[in-house]
Amino acid sequence: MTSSDTLKAVFKYIDESRNRSLERLVGYLRHPSISAENIGIDEVGALLVRMLTDIGLETCLMATGGHPIVVARWEKASGKPTVLLYGHYDVQPADPIDKWLSPPFEPTVRDGRVYARGAGDNKGQHFAQILAIESHLKVHGALPCNVILLLEGEEEVGSPHIADFVRTSKDILKADLAVTADGPRHASGAPVIKFGSRGVLSFELRCRHASHDLHSGNFGGVVPNPIWTLVHLLGTMKNTDGEITIDGFHEGIEPQSPEELAAIARLPLDVEAYKQSLGLVRLDAPAARSFYERLCFRPTLTINGFHGGYGGPGSKTVLPSEAFVKCDMRLVQAQDPGDILRKVTTHVKQHAPDVELIAMENMSPSKTPIASPFTVPLRRALVAAQGAEPLLIPAGFGSLPSYVFTKILGIPAFETPYANHDEANHAPNENITLDCFYSGIRTGAALLHELGSLRLREGCWDS
Repeated sequence: MTSSDTLKAVFKYIDESRNRSLERLVGYLRHPSISAENIGIDEVGALLVRMLTDIGLETCLMATGGHPIVVARWEKASGKPTVLLYGHYDVQPADPIDKWLSPPFEPTVRDGRVYARGAGDNKGQHFAQILAIESHLKVHGALPCNVILLLEGEEEVGSPHIADFVRTSKDILKADLAVTADGPRHASGAPVIKFGSRGVLSFELRCRHASHDLHSGNFGGVVPNPIWTLVHLLGTMKNTDGEITIDGFHEGIEPQSPEELAAIARLPLDVEAYKQSLGLVRLDAPAARSFYERLCFRPTLTINGFHGGYGGPGSKTVLPSEAFVKCDMRLVQAQDPGDILRKVTTHVKQHAPDVELIAMENMSPSKTPIASPFTVPLRRALVAAQGAEPLLIPAGFGSLPSYVFTKILGIPAFETPYANHDEANHAPNENITLDCFYSGIRTGAALLHELGSLRLREGCWDS
């Protein structure tokens, strides 16, 4: 059997197993696993151990400082690379429940989509990877390359323990590359390879002046207003030109490579349609900055919520005693969350010493060069499975814990999203289209096939 015939046989099995695969996905999605509320985590972890053991993988549930991590492996392909497949079995809370057209943990198929919490993020996507592994084993009795599957139970709460886990488990996580199937495809529907993700730093700023709320007439102009204190502080952190003005914030940010600039130039874009779809009349400042440059290469400072004073009907002439604001920063390669937090803390002490800064979750950015030798087999896999050339995105716009692979394990990490761009992840009516789910299984199978075709030459994997 030729290499092409080998993959065709797996594709045939996948296509013939569609109904059964859908039934199994629906069964998996029925099990809640909400990390933020500690609902169903242990049950789903145990379910995955049984499932992965049954398909032929050596599987264990490993303790962390929080929710456990599932690690499964098949390492019998001598002389072949090892790929670490990452996913997460925890999901977001389902609130607001009343916005769901069908119950979030009673998966419903309608209009060519499966609706359920976790359908796209991330159960549907890593389940497609599992079925891809199973398909090779069912058809050929072996995998074309070595596989380590790592499924985390805390991604939706910021992956607080995965770095320590990976750091202390390097001996069992030795791999040549890591691949994550998470997030949406491009809005054009084209397949995507992402070469990294932005990091994130979240914090809260709290200010209290008087011991209690006061009459704005009797005390206004005498007692400081904590809302104004925070407004002025925020104004020193980002100016009206859209530039973050915290000392040292931009130090060390790496310039874009020619390959990265060429890649974003090829990404489909209709800015006017984008603005219209969101009801916008303009993009954020600075106006001259290109669309994908903003999302791939530039850090951000976002005010997530501002709270203080009276917000009820009519007016209330009150001078509030306290206020707080929640913020996040998306960080790019070479920015370290700990270093940025120190710079933000110094800035706050300098400009508003009576404001308290409370650090919250953080995650480091990650980036792999587009010129990686694994880019070619990944591209071939997506073409074979989906019949279209993938778009190359230098850095994903959101945040995933890919840094544990690039910065702790020291291996390249890639994201190949399987879900539709309108998957509504983190929102009511989360879904994955049947076409995306089935093509995800094919993509996972093609990925293993293409990696299995590589040969080690002079210490590097090469086609």
